[in-house]
Parts: sequence; C-alpha cells; structure tokens
Amino acid sequence: MKKIHLSDHFTYAKLLRFVLPSIIMMLCTSCYSIIDGFFVSNYAGKTAFAAVNLIMPIAMGGAALGFLIGTGGSAIVSKTLGEGKAEKANQYFTMLVSCAVIGGLTISVLGFILLPPIAKALGAEGLLLQNSILYGRILCISLTGFILQNIFQSFFVVAEKPSLSLKISIAAGVTNIVFDYLFVAKLHMGISGAAIATAMGELLGGILPLIYFSRHVSKGSKVRAFFKNDSLLHFTRFHFEKAVLWKTCTNGSSELMTSISSSIVNILYNFQLMRLAGEDGIAAYGVIMYANFVFAAIFIGYSIGSAPLIGYNYGAGTHSELKNLFRKSLRLIGAAGMVLTLLAETLAVPLIRTFVGYDLELFTMTCEGFRLYALFFLFCGFNIWGSSFFTALSNGGISALISFLRTLIFQVSMVLLLPVFLGIRGIWLAVVAAELFALLVTGGFFWGMRRRYHYG
Repeated sequence: MKKIHLSDHFTYAKLLRFVLPSIIMMLCTSCYSIIDGFFVSNYAGKTAFAAVNLIMPIAMGGAALGFLIGTGGSAIVSKTLGEGKAEKANQYFTMLVSCAVIGGLTISVLGFILLPPIAKALGAEGLLLQNSILYGRILCISLTGFILQNIFQSFFVVAEKPSLSLKISIAAGVTNIVFDYLFVAKLHMGISGAAIATAMGELLGGILPLIYFSRHVSKGSKVRAFFKNDSLLHFTRFHFEKAVLWKTCTNGSSELMTSISSSIVNILYNFQLMRLAGEDGIAAYGVIMYANFVFAAIFIGYSIGSAPLIGYNYGAGTHSELKNLFRKSLRLIGAAGMVLTLLAETLAVPLIRTFVGYDLELFTMTCEGFRLYALFFLFCGFNIWGSSFFTALSNGGISALISFLRTLIFQVSMVLLLPVFLGIRGIWLAVVAAELFALLVTGGFFWGMRRRYHYG
C-alpha cells in the first residue's frame, strides 16, 4: 500500500487510513485502566475496584505532561518540517523528549511521597485507603514511561510512522493483559498484581520508542540495524532553547488543561458520589468512565492523527488543503458522534454486566447512569477536535480556553449544581450539559477564526 505523506491531498478514505493507527493506538492506551478494572472487579472485589477508580484520576493527572509536550511539541515540529527545516525540527524534538524525561522523574518522586495525604483527602479510609496508596505508588514507578508513550504517540505521526506507533501500543497493551491475567486471575496478587501489570505495559510503551528514535539511518540505506529508524525524526545533538520550550508549553496548554481538569473533575465526581452513594457510587462511575475512555479515545485518536496534517499545511501555506481537512473532519466527527451514542445506548447492559454483574444494586445504578451519560458522545468530539485544531494552528490561547471552559468551568459548575435539583441523576447529566455549553464556545471560535487561518 502506498505510503501517505503529510503533503498529500486527503480524500475521506486517505484521511481515515492516516488517522486510523492513532485511533487504535489511543484505544490500546485506554485499555490500561479498563483491563485493570475488569480483573480487579471480578477477582478482587468492589472495594479494590473502587480503589483503582479513586486513584486513577491522580495517575492520569501526573501523566498530563506527556499530552502537553506531545501535542504542543508535535505542532511546532511539524510546522518546522513544513517550512523545510528538517535538522532544526529534530533538534527541537530531541530537546523536548529530554525535558519530558526530567519532568517525568520529578513528578514520579513527588507523587510517591504525596499519595497518602491525597488519598485521605479524597475520603479513603481503612482497606480502601491502603489499596489506593499501594496501587498509586506502583504506578508512580512507571509514570515516566507512560508520559513518554503519550509524547511519542504524537511524534510518530509527525515522523510519518503511525503504524509503528500502533504496533508498540498493541505490544504494551498485550503485555498488560497477559500479566493482569497471570498476576490477578491466576496468582491472586490482587490490586498489586494489576498495578505491576500496568506498569510493565507503560514502561514497554515508553522505552521502545526511545530505542527506535536513537537508531537513525538515512532513507534507502542497506544497513541492517535492530529497530532501524529511517523516518523524518531522530534524536540528535541540541542546544536548549527556552523559547521553543515555552512555545511548546503554551501551545500544548490546552491538552495539559484537558488532562488536569479531567482529573480534577473526576476527583470531584468521586467526592460527590462517595457522599451520595458510597463505594458503590465510585464503582459505578468507574465502569462509566471505562466506556468513556473507549469512545472518547476515538475522537482523541482522530485529533492526534489529524493535528500534524493541520500543522504541516498551515506551515506550508496550503490553504485549500487546510479547508479540505477542516470540512471533512467536521463531517466525520458528527457522523461518529451519532454512531457512538447509539452503540452506547444499545450495549449498555452487556457492557456493564461484564464488570459488575455480580452485584444487582450496583448493576442497576450503573445502567441508569450510563444511559444518561452516553448523550455526551453526541457533542464531545467537536470540542475535543476543536481544541486540537487550534493547537495545530499554533494558537494555544484559544485551544486552552476551549479546554479550560469545557473540562473545568462548565463541568465543575454542572456537577455541583445539577445534583442539588436532580440528585445522583444530576451527576450523570452534568457532563452532557457541560459539553453543550462548550460546543457553543467551540463553534464561535470556528466561525470567528475562519478568515484568519483561511480554512472557512
């Protein structure tokens, strides 16, 4: 099959083929917590399951650095490639990965130290507290690997190697599944076994790309090297450039905001559910979040896969192709939103039974919550892609504002306000209301910026 380049003209078929590895890659990444949840819930019980879901937002918040540098940095590197400055692009790439390693190790140490007071502040006590700390501290060990995996997901697309990224993600996901089964189902290691299996997958997903980008050979070379890298990107000597790091951080601030805000909102959801329904509420929310991870991963994967195309054509000044990508993306996202919502409503019962079928009361609560929450998929794709779109155009301010309003202001307001009037149903509908408000903001920016960036 003919290789697709960033400079190509994209039909629907070519666009889908180009972004598909990124979508599958995000689905694999989302499987980490889902697989842990399945084995822990069915083999260790709902208290251990609640512990996984209580601490997972903290772990995901720590991994936000990967989304910051991956999305913000890939936009800069792809734009630099579009300008014909390949060596400069590789210097930026190497510098950003180096900064991520240092930052990841720092966050890991701080997380290991601070987990006990954080878990107590979330209301955990007794066995729930012990399990939360144990699970979280093991994940701190592999956090730098997970950060790197998130970064390389974006940079593999820039390097025109999305299929290789997909293979690495699948290898990491399979590692997680195999060792979850071995440690939790067979050796009965409980929550510690689930955490170790996840850590192994995360480390594999972060280390393999480091090896690949270190083994650069020129295109067409007959050198036979393990994991030979003949892509557009490779590690090279660099000088630290504060301006590039700052631009990366500001440009990727929307994705950082999305990740951190999502963690804050999930913590708030858990706090409200603990108050209204106890451990069962947290367990129910955990199952709903697993479905959210899978369905939202499709939109996130599409955004990651299409962002370098946006950045490249913006840097190259090919406005007609930018307009083509914008229009096709909106149509694809709208269609996907309708299909995913229908799937969520149809598959609610068998999906939820897989996780909590052993507890009728918990099963009933989760089914009701999921069917209300699933309306979220109608709207969220436009907001996720809209934020990524403006990041790719190097407008981190608009991108950050969309993410800040969507994932923090609107969601926090709704999850505090709606339960006052609707009880626990208000918690499930909070995210739907927040996405509707965010869609108005995203649509306003799409319209207002169309002439400035020549995509309308």
